[in-house]
Amino acid sequence: MKKILLFILVSAINTFLYAQQKMLSMEDAMLNARTTLAPENLAQLQFINGSDDYVYLKKIAGNDTWYSGNATMSVDTPFLSLEQLNKYLRRAGMDTVKTMPAIQFTLTGWTMTVNGSKILLDAITHQSKTIIDKTITPKTNVEESNSGFIAYLDNFNLYVSDGKESKQVTTDGSRDIVYASSVHREEFGITKGTFWSHTGNQLAFYRMDQSMVTDYPIINWTERPAKVELIKYPMAGDKSHHVTVGVYNAQTKSLVYLQTGEPAEQYLTNIAWSPDDKSIFIAVLNRGQNHMWLNQYDAVTGNFIKTLFEETDEKYVEPLVPVLFVKNNSSQFIWQSNRDGWNHLYLYDINGKLLKQITKGDWEVLEVKGFDSKGENLFYISTALSPIDKNLFSVNLKTGLITSITPTPGVHITQVSADGLNVLDSYSTPVNPRTIQLIDTRKLPTSTPKILLQSANPLKDYAMGELAIFTIKNKTGDSIYCRQFKPVNFDPAIKYPVIVYWYGGPHAQLILDSWNGGAGDYWFRYMAERGYVVFTVDTRGSDNRGKAFEQTIFRRLGDAEMEDMMSAVSYLSAQSFIDKDRMGLFGWSFGGFMTTDFMLNHPGVFKAAVAGGPVMNWQYYEIMYGERYMDTPQENPEGYEATNLIKQAGKLKGKLLLIHGLQDPVVVQENSVNFVRAAIDKGVQVDYMIYPGHEHNVLGKDRAHLYQKVTDYLMEYLK
Repeated sequence: MKKILLFILVSAINTFLYAQQKMLSMEDAMLNARTTLAPENLAQLQFINGSDDYVYLKKIAGNDTWYSGNATMSVDTPFLSLEQLNKYLRRAGMDTVKTMPAIQFTLTGWTMTVNGSKILLDAITHQSKTIIDKTITPKTNVEESNSGFIAYLDNFNLYVSDGKESKQVTTDGSRDIVYASSVHREEFGITKGTFWSHTGNQLAFYRMDQSMVTDYPIINWTERPAKVELIKYPMAGDKSHHVTVGVYNAQTKSLVYLQTGEPAEQYLTNIAWSPDDKSIFIAVLNRGQNHMWLNQYDAVTGNFIKTLFEETDEKYVEPLVPVLFVKNNSSQFIWQSNRDGWNHLYLYDINGKLLKQITKGDWEVLEVKGFDSKGENLFYISTALSPIDKNLFSVNLKTGLITSITPTPGVHITQVSADGLNVLDSYSTPVNPRTIQLIDTRKLPTSTPKILLQSANPLKDYAMGELAIFTIKNKTGDSIYCRQFKPVNFDPAIKYPVIVYWYGGPHAQLILDSWNGGAGDYWFRYMAERGYVVFTVDTRGSDNRGKAFEQTIFRRLGDAEMEDMMSAVSYLSAQSFIDKDRMGLFGWSFGGFMTTDFMLNHPGVFKAAVAGGPVMNWQYYEIMYGERYMDTPQENPEGYEATNLIKQAGKLKGKLLLIHGLQDPVVVQENSVNFVRAAIDKGVQVDYMIYPGHEHNVLGKDRAHLYQKVTDYLMEYLK
């Protein structure tokens, strides 16, 4: 009797203490995580271009006000209020604005969009100049040049305006002939289709002929009756589109196409202009994606000039970043490559001679941030501290001396001033929501950064479980990163159910040394509040661990990842607080494929699983991504057969919920629908949920609905 009373007393105390902290709602976890519960930030923080002064937007008495500061100012001061901006706009004869617009600041002018027009407001005289008129801003793919020309698409065709009149550059644009848009399904780092020269008088642009690519139906269910909207979706092993590059001279109104040659099914990636605007450099990649040529073309005639160098790989080459010419030295450029097993920087001369490898080591260069004023030092973000940290360094091109700019562990998002003397650094760690600081690079390593913001913990009033990031060894001896959220009020004597979330594919890294462990929302914490251990693993195939770590998945997607997952399962099963009979699995996209693959080939490990937007047959996926990692179905029939989950549907033993956006143009719904059909044919039960109006990811307010669906499903079968 005494034991019962003691248990009741302890339970009551724990309940009272627990009640002192709030519980996350699903809206908190999925929507407010990016708004009211996000770490405090400085909006639109930026250097005033051409100076070492910085500005940011903050609210004063509920009103947006720009503040400015620099390394010598101890206190930042108000720079521009909405009232002042409207005064300047009235003085310039323009309409006023009700809310503060986004502004890009330079020493000479402020660029913003006011009432539909993009304008430049002189910083001294406050006179205005229209950069892009409101009749053009609604057009597609609008981009202005340094000399004032504006490129845009209208009714599928490319136009260039000088601000007074527009010139139609192309005439055969259509759904099949696509101009001035991203190509190759936005692989190879391609995000746009227009590339102005440095002077701004010449425009390079993509032309994509996709008439030979099979139409694919996406259903618009909002029409009555429903309407078929056809897209072009080149599936692995089928015909691919043909891409060329045009060059339009806005001054002479002449147009040429670069002689990129045959075969037509090749990839034209990473377009860059030479400093003198006379040449264009393109990384040309064969369809097999194992041979790349860095080619130079004459921008006036379109003629091929030369191949500077080639890169080959027995598996695949993936150029992602254009050549970067050294500041103040047009005879040298930087090239990024993982040819030695890790992505690093290489210095070449204009003739394609390798001068030196600038960076080296078992770590990745992630992003180049630019040069200092003399072009002697290059700033870059890398994983030199650890695979889950992102820090800023500089390297001297002559001596190779590397300087650590942000030595503090964590994930650093940085801006480097034009002269390289100052750095704006916003970073976080799992215990630090956000610090924003200004670093004077001249005083390193002894300089004390100027703190602009120290964010408070936005979750301080909520019940939180313990977050831990650690590594385990897989069967091949690799260190595999794991992230674990323990339940609130964790008791090691209790056995807890587990939810494992994963992805496992290229160009994704789920676990970072940053706030929330790299998770973009608080759903993992939400589930930990409700008594679950929530576990994430970055298996082989994941990003930022070197070429060998990623390429182990080549031609047999899923095998290495599932082997690493079994290592994670072994770790979990060995923990005294884990209930290995109540484990659930969840993944989206590539992770949806991996989740389904694991449930079919390792039955009984996970009791229930959710697979969102899953690839079920790699023959249904696009050429560019699919063939890079799998080759074509004709070249690799065994690999495609082994990863055809539709044919394996009859092996399903546990509970599986499939989720698909009804308008998904990335992983087309044919994948999950055919899996369901196969499950029916085999007499296997599978659950299915659709999200009408959503593409590959369920975004906006419906995201909370999606995660409530996932939560309810896993809770039902893991209770």
